[in-house]
This record gives sequence, C-alpha cells and structure tokens, in this order.
Amino acid sequence: MEEKKVFKTDKAAVTGGPYSQAIIHNGIIYVSGQGAVDPQTNEIKLGTVEEEAELGLTNLQIILEEAGSSLDKVLTVAVYLLDIEEYTRFNEVYKKYFKENRPARTCIQAGSLPFNTRVEITATACV
Repeated sequence: MEEKKVFKTDKAAVTGGPYSQAIIHNGIIYVSGQGAVDPQTNEIKLGTVEEEAELGLTNLQIILEEAGSSLDKVLTVAVYLLDIEEYTRFNEVYKKYFKENRPARTCIQAGSLPFNTRVEITATACV
C-alpha cells in the first residue's frame, strides 16, 4: 500500500490554511477546496460567480497538472455555491473546463464560504 503524500505547488493559490493543497494516495489525488484566489498573488479576488469559478477551476487545473494528472482524469467534483440561483451561470464556466468525459459531480448551496467567496470547488482524480 502506497504512503499518503502531501502535494503542494507554488503555481496555484496557497492560502496558508491548516490543510494540504492536495493529498496523493494509491494513484488518486484529493484536491482541497479551490476558490477565488489569484494563483499569482495569493490574493482573494471577489467578483461574480463566473469570475470566481474561473479562478477556482484554474487553481484546480494547475494543481492537477503539476501533480501529473489533468482535468480529463477527474473522477468527482464537489461544488459549493453561496447562491444556488447562480447554478446555471456557474455551469457555463464549468463546461469550458470539463468539455467531454465529465466527472461525477455534486453541487450544493452553502450557508457561507470562507473569505465571503461565492464558489468553492474540490475534486478527486487519478494521477
């Protein structure tokens, strides 16, 4: 059995919270929640659901690729929206990142999200 490996890249957003950017175990990468944090400056960039989704999905993509995976290898995605009324708008951005071979997904409205963001996205993928 493979050991749990903490994965981190400085190319994606690093918020400094008490958790790992991702964990790799037995050929699977578990990516922590990604949101509206600029990957170059590590600053929170609040905006529309579309703008925040772009940042979250970009951070997710960077982490996966730096770990030797990709969006095509994603198995599951969990999406937390501040307002479920923005579901359709979120999906328009999501479809740009997951065009074919889409993963299983859960999308729920959260009571609130860290840093007053509108979107948080986590994923599990094959490495």
